[in-house]
Amino acid sequence: MLNIKTKAELIRYCLDNKIEILNFHYCGWDGRIKTLNFVVRDKEHLTNILEAGERVDGSSLFPFVEAGKSDLYVIPRYRTAFRDPISEVPTVGVLCSFFNRDGEPFESSPEYVLRKAHKVFQRKTGLKMHTMGELEYYIVAPDDGMYPIADQKGYHESAPFNKFSDFRVEAIRYITQAGGMVKYAHSEVGNFRQDGKIYEQNEIEFLPVDIEDAADQLVLAKWIMRRLAYKYGVTITFAPKITAGKAGSGMHVHCKFTRDGKSVMVENGDITDIVRKAIAGYMDAGTSLTAFGNPHPLAFMRLVPNQEAPTSLCWSFSNRSALVRVPLGWTSKVDMASVCNPDEKPLDKDFSDKATFEWRASDATANTYLLMAALCAAARHGFEMPDALEVAEKTYVGLGVNIHAAGNDAIRKSLEQLPASCSQAADALAEDRKIYTDEGVFSDAMLDYLIDTLKSFSHDDCDIEKNLHLA
Repeated sequence: MLNIKTKAELIRYCLDNKIEILNFHYCGWDGRIKTLNFVVRDKEHLTNILEAGERVDGSSLFPFVEAGKSDLYVIPRYRTAFRDPISEVPTVGVLCSFFNRDGEPFESSPEYVLRKAHKVFQRKTGLKMHTMGELEYYIVAPDDGMYPIADQKGYHESAPFNKFSDFRVEAIRYITQAGGMVKYAHSEVGNFRQDGKIYEQNEIEFLPVDIEDAADQLVLAKWIMRRLAYKYGVTITFAPKITAGKAGSGMHVHCKFTRDGKSVMVENGDITDIVRKAIAGYMDAGTSLTAFGNPHPLAFMRLVPNQEAPTSLCWSFSNRSALVRVPLGWTSKVDMASVCNPDEKPLDKDFSDKATFEWRASDATANTYLLMAALCAAARHGFEMPDALEVAEKTYVGLGVNIHAAGNDAIRKSLEQLPASCSQAADALAEDRKIYTDEGVFSDAMLDYLIDTLKSFSHDDCDIEKNLHLA
């Protein structure tokens, strides 16, 4: 990220650094980055591009836009400008927003839906919502047979057992250069060999930022990683399931709330009622949230028992079988660094501002902007539920309790189950419609289109090999 705030600053950077290409980037309904290229001729030309934006064909970007009135404008958001880390030609990219012929934000643009959702959330709660995503992915490449590791035992392996650590490190360097706030990256559980190929799972996790920025970062990261994979000559897939019986790939979302810049997540060593109310919103809207977070049949092949993927509407501390997990939050106030470094003087430092809670159902088939908007709307719903704290208590599962284990049948049967298909997710969305349309965040037309799409999938859409590149 170039830390640019104004048009003048962006023009000056492009001219001072002899930038030859300016790219507009934006996401359509499919959630993938689209690109419009401009040659930077001179200051006057660059100024015109940045001030006026450009026309695009909305009917080719959004399937519900009629061709007869399909013109939209893409207008750059200057503060999102970044130096393209992969392009060999000096290039700057900038993310854009959509506007209609009347100069108004295009209501059905996923990026605008997210902005609306967060604006309403802030007005109703007095809080800001921050999120960060976990991008799990597989690299598929020819198997050289060297340094094999046991099937499904790839978690946090190092090179040379982990074959694509160099790819992962290069990816986080480029993502960071494009403005992504990367927390860390590592190899993941999934690792297997099949038909002369190695399938290796890795993960990149981000830091919590404003929810709008978090969505931008994820779509840019996927775009950068696909370009890098093409350069390496390997296949990268974010698909939720690439073969039966092996670890699937999710796109978990961690959530955090602040007031006046300060975290409101923890008090006296425990999560606050604010967190419990938001979690209750996720419990109440959990079935319909899959319509946004799991909008493809392959997604439901991942949501099966005993795969560290949720199937029931429950939450817990540090429990990866729960739909919402509250991970370790540095609440002990023990300076662990001084314990393992005796020469360091112990610090009386509060790390509780690192606390988040994690929505674990979603995967990268989701349109990231719509998923974040839906999570924001569901959290607000939790604050508005008069019985939110009771719902949170009822859906809590104890620390270390595996609801799929023998002997826990009664616990599992007491909990509502996630949908098992896109059609069931569509039915849940139709039932919960008001959660998302309240205050005009989502339009009825957009939800109707999503419901129809979810119900239109056929058996062929469950073919893993055909859909390797879908996410």
